[in-house]
Amino acid sequence: MTNVREHIDESSQVISSLAHRTREISEIVEAVENSLNASGKLIVLGNGGSAAQAQHIAAELVVRFKSDRKTLPAIALTTDTSILTATANDYGFEYVFSRPLEALADSGDVVLALSTSGNSPNVLKAVEKARELGILTIALLGKGGGKLKGKADIELIVDSNATERIQEAHLLVLHIIAETVESSFARS
Repeated sequence: MTNVREHIDESSQVISSLAHRTREISEIVEAVENSLNASGKLIVLGNGGSAAQAQHIAAELVVRFKSDRKTLPAIALTTDTSILTATANDYGFEYVFSRPLEALADSGDVVLALSTSGNSPNVLKAVEKARELGILTIALLGKGGGKLKGKADIELIVDSNATERIQEAHLLVLHIIAETVESSFARS
């Protein structure tokens, strides 16, 4: 039988480690806020559970997190199955984010890449494309950062090798972004 307490303790330990990463988290929040204040948008991407989290943060910004305020522009590149499958079929799965990113990204936008391993070729290509386009890149990573380590303008590497714990920490960071940005726009 699974030891529930061990899971809770492990999760608490990983989440608590973020208290030592407030500088990076604040830098991420500020970058997103600055982009949105300057009429930019947040473009988010990731695979699997990270894809779900990309959609989650986009929904929190477009609709609302805790309070009513103006809608904020955010796009999860994980949601259009026609674009995803056409790109994968015609160019290869490693291009499913970079191709739409090239079509949708504008100067002043921010690309937020989520990857628990930092090794997904499609996430790497998206960050490379964003950098090529002069778009600010943020990476939420885990497992030491993988191949993506050092490739984004701003990165936060969660100190864990457990995918589920990394995702839990990423979700906390995403909620911090949503709440802080929403609070800023609620005051405007």
